[in-house]
Amino acid sequence: MSGESPQQPSLPGEPRPAEDRRHMIRRRALTLLIIVLLIGVPAGYLMISANQSRASGKDKEAKYSATGLTEGWPSKVQRRLYQVPVPHPAWWVASYETNNWKTSRLYVEFETTDAGLSAFLTSLGVQQSELRRDDITISERDRDVSGWTLAGPGTWSGLVHQQKDPAPTHDVVVNHDKPGYPRVYVVSRTVP
Repeated sequence: MSGESPQQPSLPGEPRPAEDRRHMIRRRALTLLIIVLLIGVPAGYLMISANQSRASGKDKEAKYSATGLTEGWPSKVQRRLYQVPVPHPAWWVASYETNNWKTSRLYVEFETTDAGLSAFLTSLGVQQSELRRDDITISERDRDVSGWTLAGPGTWSGLVHQQKDPAPTHDVVVNHDKPGYPRVYVVSRTVP
């Protein structure tokens, strides 16, 4: 047997041995790290989350406070709900949606090719031959809301594609000013 005796636990009334400096620094550093992790990480997460939420709210506010056409494709949900199949290729796409208790409307304008126009009309369930020359089928009220003048150079034609409720009704006007690249204006309205 060796002369060393195992260290005995101190009794409740006995003083503890003094802590050496290295151990004390390590213990304080570990305590500080735990405090930073317990407070800093959640606080940082909350700041990031709040900034993302604020940015999202500003985007939605801008979208829903728009008072006319805004550049960009209507959402897939809008295109499906209002049955406005914007063709590919299409460019200069803009849209605007209005809703009230009586009628909901989606205003869409885009430029496409002759094949794109034909595909769009076929998707609506009408033929290109149904377009009537010099027939501006979009009402004055809808032109005021959307900001469309629907006048000027080019050959204008239009049609109304009426469907049984709750399917939407489409007022379509096409400007053939640029040969091969028609500009299409659509108002799709539905009664909820």
